Amino acid sequence: MKLSYQGIQDRAAFDAAGIKLPGFDWKTMRDATEQNPVWVHFGAGNIFRGFIAALQQTLLNNGRAASGIIAAETFDYDIIDKIYDPFDSMTLMVSLKPDGSTEKEVIASIAKGIRADSTNAAQWAALKACFTNPSLQMASFTITEKGYALTNVKGEMLSVVAQDIANGPDQARHAMAVVAAMLLARFQAGAQPIAMVSMDNCSHNGEKLKASVVTIVDGWVKNGHCPATFAAWVKDESQVSFPWSMIDKITPRPADVIRDQLTALGVEDMAPVVTSRNTYIAPFVNAEVPQYLVVEDRFPNGRPALEHAGVYLCDRDTVNMTERMKVTTCLNPLHTALAVYGCLLGYTSIAAEMQDEQLVKLIKTIGYVEGLPVVVNPGIIDPKAFIDEVVEQRLPNAFIPDMPQRIATDTSQKVAIRFGETIKSYAADPEKDPASLTAIPLAIAGWLRYLLAVDDQGNPMPVSADPMLPTLQAELAGVELGKPESCKGKLEGILTNEVLFGVNLRQVGLADRIEGYLMELLAGPGAVRATLKKHLG
Repeated sequence: MKLSYQGIQDRAAFDAAGIKLPGFDWKTMRDATEQNPVWVHFGAGNIFRGFIAALQQTLLNNGRAASGIIAAETFDYDIIDKIYDPFDSMTLMVSLKPDGSTEKEVIASIAKGIRADSTNAAQWAALKACFTNPSLQMASFTITEKGYALTNVKGEMLSVVAQDIANGPDQARHAMAVVAAMLLARFQAGAQPIAMVSMDNCSHNGEKLKASVVTIVDGWVKNGHCPATFAAWVKDESQVSFPWSMIDKITPRPADVIRDQLTALGVEDMAPVVTSRNTYIAPFVNAEVPQYLVVEDRFPNGRPALEHAGVYLCDRDTVNMTERMKVTTCLNPLHTALAVYGCLLGYTSIAAEMQDEQLVKLIKTIGYVEGLPVVVNPGIIDPKAFIDEVVEQRLPNAFIPDMPQRIATDTSQKVAIRFGETIKSYAADPEKDPASLTAIPLAIAGWLRYLLAVDDQGNPMPVSADPMLPTLQAELAGVELGKPESCKGKLEGILTNEVLFGVNLRQVGLADRIEGYLMELLAGPGAVRATLKKHLG
């Protein structure tokens, strides 16, 4: 069996293998999308293929949509070349249940993948053709939080962004400049309205997207690359909206055991690939079953009937409360704490960590004890019930092949939201004191200990990719395991960095506590475990 349009014509073979096929014709959908595109998505990775594309598949299966999604990749063009084109942009979605069983479905709602590359004339023209078509209703995004960043941690503009602003839309390279260039093409072709919907896992994602796009656009206006009327159009929310959203679904890296199961069923060419940008990706996506998408309902040119695919459509306040609930309390902080301590303690599975008494106590304290008191109930999802599902069902699912090493990626870009927001809430409440927190500062200290690239046994340990890694490790130079006092005087620049944590940890009274915890974690081999036992029982 082959994952392709021709391959899925053998319906009997797929049925015998227990793989659900789409209830529509892919070529018919592709042609309809080519003529009247409705939805472009930036970011062609697993969360898109395994969740967002599956939403449109539901609408196509139910006759509530005729066109699919066009996937645009701004970062890793190998994904299009190696994972989209050879499989007619189809994905084999494998849902992993806690009992070890799986559900398998061919997701065929993606009409095509495009390399969003201004140096490739044909691909650039194809993307522009989507944006100049009046039928286009929305562009969505899963490009990770760093995809919106225009500056480094010191607030200095990235060189690629400065060059894009200087060179203009025809030479755009940064994702935000690419998006701005597409909006300019739409403006010049008649200025039809559009919604730009960030679905990335970060706070106020729509606000971040708009701020970055507007920065590029204002720079182009200043440099004479486009008229001021274009900037005014982009800033007019009745013409170009930037809805906020909250997304939640764990889509870990492709698991060998799933590849082997699919191969045993007779599905060909399921081996993962490693791209030139070090993306580990496969023709299949394996993911947990629970999923949530909450989107602010502001679409000035109409939208797909997403409410019929399980999406919550609501106002911005509800999105914001739901997002804060998840990102600052109920899931993401728990994940980050498990990631750094899991790496230090030699774990390679999030589920295995959930058998560790101290680590479970750590995340329960972060979620239930320290986070819940400052989270507002959004009304559509109950915060405590959400944490219950995370702690009791999702994280312990042994069949989710998620690794602390994956979750630890880009932690510097996440700590401001995952821990800083709760700290700020305590600081803003006259009846609460940030200095009363214990598990959150212990998680921050654990991250600093992790950055030393030495595990709890004193052995060298790989540290996951992070744009701030060289800077942070340079500031921690000289801090050594077995020499607790070596961290004294080394942390001030880190702990007072409001860009990093969203708050000055010295000013809120947590710097000394974090330094004290780090000194305990540095006592010698086994000190990480001893510190967790001391403070968590």
